[in-house]
Amino acid sequence: MNILVTGSKGQLGTYIRSLADDSQHRYFFTDVDELDICRRDAVFNYILTNGINVVINCAAYTNVEMAEDNEADAELVNATAVRHLADAMKVSGGTLIHISTDYVFGGGGFNRPISEDDDINPTGAYGRTKAHGEQAIAEVGCHAIVIRSAWLYSEYGKNFFKTMLRLFSEKDTLNVVFDQVGTPTYAGDLARLVVKIVEGENLRNLGGIYNFTDEGVCSWYDFATEIKRCSEGYVSDSENQEEVHRCMILPCLSSEFPSKVVRPSYSVLDKSKVKRTFGIVIPHWTESLSICMHNYRQILS
Repeated sequence: MNILVTGSKGQLGTYIRSLADDSQHRYFFTDVDELDICRRDAVFNYILTNGINVVINCAAYTNVEMAEDNEADAELVNATAVRHLADAMKVSGGTLIHISTDYVFGGGGFNRPISEDDDINPTGAYGRTKAHGEQAIAEVGCHAIVIRSAWLYSEYGKNFFKTMLRLFSEKDTLNVVFDQVGTPTYAGDLARLVVKIVEGENLRNLGGIYNFTDEGVCSWYDFATEIKRCSEGYVSDSENQEEVHRCMILPCLSSEFPSKVVRPSYSVLDKSKVKRTFGIVIPHWTESLSICMHNYRQILS
């Protein structure tokens, strides 16, 4: 098979690239410089010329704050471009694997794990545009697998994990919200699921929407606290290590950080379907965080 990975320079795409080395299939890795998926003609030309059988769409407009002021730009990447990919795969008879988000449930008011069948109710531009992307796939009717994930982090790119490590060494105290609850998801774990799906023999029989995060539940405050705990002994500079230890993390309410974005207060996803369908065991988020910290240390050394 010929497999196209869009947005390949991001966290997820970077991990898929490392896993593809052992594949018998041929992977094509592109980012906006190689393929602008917002251009319909470019999408069709690339997919049909290269005989692409599967598209893994990791590309997205993910800046939640900026999306509020630039919704048209977010819509172009998160919805219009997704429709281009879906249309092309409909014509080619291939499969689209699309990464979506818990933000489509933004205003659901849930207090138990959210299933794939629950009604979506996005409250901001980012969530709306991602929901429009999902709707575009359904309207086109190509063979597709949509994976909704949340709180993605890794040792690559910009994310909460790396931001916290930087702030620990810059601040004496750090306020982190404790009234938003979800599950941190290591990009490496999501990448392994995506590759397992692509490499599996039953790819064409397994369409639909699936939830995937790591196991467990925590607040952003809990996540930050665990990052700090795991960082002990992993900071290369002894002076920076002392600064990290000195930083005190304090819980606070999200209302203390005025924002134009209404973020989901509860984003715990029910993963029963993905575990049952693909026969996977998902690690607890604290286990994966330790692996991420180890890998980050390897990069720094």
